[in-house]
Amino acid sequence: MDENRADTPEQVIEFAPKGGPRSHGTLVEEAGEAIIAKLQKAADLSNENCDRAMKLAHKLSMQLRAAEDRVNQLEAEVELLRDRAVRAERWLQIIQKEIEEKLIAPRSANATEQTSLPQNAKL
Repeated sequence: MDENRADTPEQVIEFAPKGGPRSHGTLVEEAGEAIIAKLQKAADLSNENCDRAMKLAHKLSMQLRAAEDRVNQLEAEVELLRDRAVRAERWLQIIQKEIEEKLIAPRSANATEQTSLPQNAKL
């Protein structure tokens, strides 16, 4: 023990209480109790860290679940909008066909008839 004391500064050296000399049994008991107390403190800190980690994992899990729900909702909206766009495109094609058949084709036919009539013919 003298070697350890030579390495430590004087301010750190503990002095034995002013009682009678302790027996080795008492020193062993005190050391054992100190070790048990430190182990208990380490276990408590470990449990606190574990509890914090579990709470954080639960919070992140809930956020992930909410994000997944939102993604599913957005995917459903995209599918709905995609279907609407396809239906709108079909309607536009139908409308275009109707315009071509009922408006453009008769005008084209009238225009060709007018050009085929002689200039001095009376209507």
